[in-house]
Amino acid sequence: MMYIYLVVAGVERFAFKGVASNLVTYLTDVVKLSNSSAAKTVNSWCGVTFMLPLLGAFLADSFFDRHSTILASSVLYVFGLVALTSTAFVWESIPSSNASCSFLLLSLFMISLGQGGYNPCLQAFGADQLDNDEELPLSKEDQISDAKKSSFFKWWYFGICTGSLLGVSCMAYLQDIFGWGLGFAIPTIAMATSVLPFSCGNQCYTHKDPKGGGKKRMQDLIKAIKATASKMINGKIKLSAKEVVELELEEKPLCNQKFEYTKSMTEDSNHIVASDAKVILRLLPIWAMMLMFAIIFQQPATFFTKQGMTMKRNIGKEFLIPPASLQSAINISIILLMPLYDKIVIPILRIITRDDKGINVMQRMGIGMFLSIIAMVIAAFVETKRLEISRRSDLSLSIFWLLPQYIILGISDVFTVVGMQEFFYTEVPNNMKTMGMALHLSVFGVGSFLSALLISVIEFLTSDKDGKHSWFSDDMNEAHLDLYYWFLGLLSAISLMLFVHLCKNYISRNSGLNQNCK
Repeated sequence: MMYIYLVVAGVERFAFKGVASNLVTYLTDVVKLSNSSAAKTVNSWCGVTFMLPLLGAFLADSFFDRHSTILASSVLYVFGLVALTSTAFVWESIPSSNASCSFLLLSLFMISLGQGGYNPCLQAFGADQLDNDEELPLSKEDQISDAKKSSFFKWWYFGICTGSLLGVSCMAYLQDIFGWGLGFAIPTIAMATSVLPFSCGNQCYTHKDPKGGGKKRMQDLIKAIKATASKMINGKIKLSAKEVVELELEEKPLCNQKFEYTKSMTEDSNHIVASDAKVILRLLPIWAMMLMFAIIFQQPATFFTKQGMTMKRNIGKEFLIPPASLQSAINISIILLMPLYDKIVIPILRIITRDDKGINVMQRMGIGMFLSIIAMVIAAFVETKRLEISRRSDLSLSIFWLLPQYIILGISDVFTVVGMQEFFYTEVPNNMKTMGMALHLSVFGVGSFLSALLISVIEFLTSDKDGKHSWFSDDMNEAHLDLYYWFLGLLSAISLMLFVHLCKNYISRNSGLNQNCK
């Protein structure tokens, strides 16, 4: 049954990456936006796409069940892809009109809206099939289930990276060679087809009913967060993981007597809401430190791709490498490393750390953050070299010089992204599992918005009097992406140092796991 989730998730990534990976080229070459405007549009769209899972998760956890949310969201998803495909077919007859631009943005928003319910629910729904519902100390059977769940997240990421690889490599080539209509139509057909096998397995799934009372629960949660935050500021309470778990246990009364349950129902409900509020507040500092990784995560689909368009791309006399296809190097490195992670990487780390697990989840995220900094340093050096060659001669640097930064980012993903998925899923109570997945996705949503904001601020500060030349000039030989990459590397280094400080004092809500970074 797990194979169904992996295949469906992989097909969804194929469809999304088939659109997103080369969207910046579509916006500059077809829609005729500037480099900075296209990058900001892609970043803003990705921001909306990764933020809407918070809404989808709330609806799934409070009003609808996850299975129904997945099916309803998939319909919106397919409609959005169909609308986007239609814009590519009609763009030649209505070029650059306000109506066509508006319809393009509407289609992208429909895709975001569909993915907002689809992604967090599908992943949480898959993990539910392995989940045990008890929040009590782990038995041997529970520990086996927990190990299966950790393996599920790794193989889940392997599945979506396989789909991403096909979407980035195949679709970028088809879009550049055969046109955007066919290039958008294939992901649309693939996404529509993937819904069928998932819906057919309904009878075999483990379903969990929503808690209900969504409106009141959200109001109570917001009040609890405000009250808890106020007490934190005044130094009256500390966010203790032990206290959060104790409050959560009250969700399951140990006494089944009707009188006692009725008497304590309101008090238990308030305690549960307070527990949920504390869980969210405890996770926010770690969540915030992941934002710089998310900003770096946006570079392959934007400025890395624009870099590639100015470099030597030909193999032989006729074949040109689509710049967006180099993003496949990220997926290939993930696919190659993922199966070797448990068999080679973990045994080596066990020797180094002298720990049976090798590294814990937070150490795994920290290693990925460090590797992303290395990728930015390499990207800065490569861009400096490209500028030197292009400014003094008509020669161009080979596009294959970009491969190291792509590969290292892929390796960093294996550590950070998989670690984030497991961290946010395991650090929330059972009634917030979908919200945990949404918190993980929202890191990339907020990171995308921050990336767009950062581009706007830097463009304003570095523009000349005419506003034509900046770090992000349309003429890549006049731009200074090398300085931008150095700046991102510096910010990421600061974020990593703060992350290490935070996780040294962080205590996992699961007492069976020590998540401290030491």
